[in-house]
Amino acid sequence: MSDTKVALITGCSSGGLGAALAIALKPIGYRVIATARNTSKLEETRAAGIESLELDVLSPKSISACVEKLTALTGRLDLLVNNAGSSYYMPVMDIDVAKAKEVFDLNVWSLVNVSQAFLPLLLKSPGAKIANNLSIATYLGLPIQATYNASKAAANQITESMRLELAPFDIKVVALLTGSVKSNLFNNLPRNPPLPENSIYRVVPGGLTMMNDPAKLMTEESDMDAQTWAGQVAAELVKVNPPHQIWRGSHATVAKVACHFPVGMFDGQVYQQTKFDEVERALKMGKTS
Repeated sequence: MSDTKVALITGCSSGGLGAALAIALKPIGYRVIATARNTSKLEETRAAGIESLELDVLSPKSISACVEKLTALTGRLDLLVNNAGSSYYMPVMDIDVAKAKEVFDLNVWSLVNVSQAFLPLLLKSPGAKIANNLSIATYLGLPIQATYNASKAAANQITESMRLELAPFDIKVVALLTGSVKSNLFNNLPRNPPLPENSIYRVVPGGLTMMNDPAKLMTEESDMDAQTWAGQVAAELVKVNPPHQIWRGSHATVAKVACHFPVGMFDGQVYQQTKFDEVERALKMGKTS
């Protein structure tokens, strides 16, 4: 078996953070295996000379097949990055619970299923690591984003339990608390559904701005690019003892500091940033008209 360390990353569709991280890890000593449910979307990593495998993290059959192929291909796994994820933007009072459960299946339970499946290979590699790509949303309560943020918060708690439970076996578990990063995230996701016809938030003419164009509000031209984020994260992950949490991306430091302030202190800024203040304005206009 080769001494070259092996990294496998889920959710590596071109233009996303998984692809960027795969490309960043290759020149610093890792044999990287990029995976995706649809391997035709792995053009970026293939162009960088990175090997690929099919992996649908929601399919136990696909997960088992990927483990078998990786075992035959490399015989080892030193770094598993659970990166695949999805989002769903909807006010809590309008959430379709079935859709919300689908988000939790991908953002929470898939990382459990994938980690369990690859555990035998990880146990064979001294100092192996699991990195779960979460979000600064883990610690933020924001309008419209309850499903996504709650799924990331749940995944963060699971990550922390994994860190403690796997430490005796010399497996290090890291939470990637990712801020805003320029990527094709929204292009790679299904279109967000509109507000229900009977939603109380239809008081806003034209609908909620954040519902109409979440990508515009969630990203800015000044946001960190995916390559910079990936380079910074890769530099931390290759350490013998990486930090338990890696905060990287635009606004990550601000979010980390904000966690220590009283709840509600930044409500005004939150309403303004998410454009949710339009709801209160619409209600006031309705009362005066």
